[in-house]
Amino acid sequence: MKATAAVCRVQGEPLSIEAIDVREPQHAEVRVQIEFCAICHSDITYAEGGWGGQVPAIYGHEASGVVESVGIGVTDLNVGDRVVVGLLRSCGGCYHCVRNEDHLCRGQFPDDTPFRDDNGLPIVRGLNTGAFASATVVHRSQVALIPDDVPSDAASLLACGVLTGYGSVITTADMAEGATVAVIGLGGVGLSALQAAVDRKASRLIAVDILDSKLEVARRYGADILVNARTENPVLAAREATGGIGPDYVFVTAGSAPAIEQGLAMLRRGGTIVMVGMPPTGMFTELEISNVSDAGQTILGSKMGSGSFARDLPLLIERFRAGALDLASMVSNVYPIEEINEAIAEVNAGSVVRNVIEMPTAQ
Repeated sequence: MKATAAVCRVQGEPLSIEAIDVREPQHAEVRVQIEFCAICHSDITYAEGGWGGQVPAIYGHEASGVVESVGIGVTDLNVGDRVVVGLLRSCGGCYHCVRNEDHLCRGQFPDDTPFRDDNGLPIVRGLNTGAFASATVVHRSQVALIPDDVPSDAASLLACGVLTGYGSVITTADMAEGATVAVIGLGGVGLSALQAAVDRKASRLIAVDILDSKLEVARRYGADILVNARTENPVLAAREATGGIGPDYVFVTAGSAPAIEQGLAMLRRGGTIVMVGMPPTGMFTELEISNVSDAGQTILGSKMGSGSFARDLPLLIERFRAGALDLASMVSNVYPIEEINEAIAEVNAGSVVRNVIEMPTAQ
């Protein structure tokens, strides 16, 4: 199949728009015509070389589309099914998968990229997905059905940003109802975490970011206290908002050391901090361990919201239908693939929640 893709040839350089070939799906694989793919900071970190990786590569892992064909062994999907496509894949049989820890799967998958360029040379399927293309091939576990009442552009966000943020609250932390909560960083992940905290009936919800536009979105979602970290001290603001005690939970969705340090500083004794954002490799922070021990605090890491496509996508869709999860307002702009570099620049500037790329039809 012929497709159009945004290809990273040199990390740190703009992506190039190229014609590619996409092979047929093999055993337990699905070929999907991608309709929309949201831009996640993880895509940008790879494209800029922050996590290494081989090039040329096609990134993109937060997508929606239509099943074009299925490989041998895939019996529960049909051509034409509407789906979301993401990077989470599970073998179903490893130590983690049998314990419902799909996000930690260590199963072995064929290392066979489905992409070839015009010269017949392979292009890496970045983040196991390669959805900055009008068609891709992924493992069956990376695909989940979506109903017709979920718009395709907004549905793409379910595959990563929403799954990660919402899941960090509901699954990783299993946040107690009525708790006080701070969310640091209000991109797609942070705003999803904030909506989950509202859904769990947080008694006090503190939203922290450096842009008033994102804080305004958080206010509409139900945040009680808005803190612009450029002009206010988030630690003092969070303490003041909780009677000097500090929040019960802090969700750090910004992938930066200062944000983690602020989160620890504002957390109450006995509280839980959840590190959700993914910083570049080599970023460190310091903490005095005795302080954490003495305060009885819990530090949790949350990969992809401790998520599972099979388990969590139906839940997210149910919350969307119930009006508890606003997807449409998190889509800042929709760009054609030819303008993907401009869309990435906006994401890098922090001026948008989620930019989404619309793909042409693969042939």
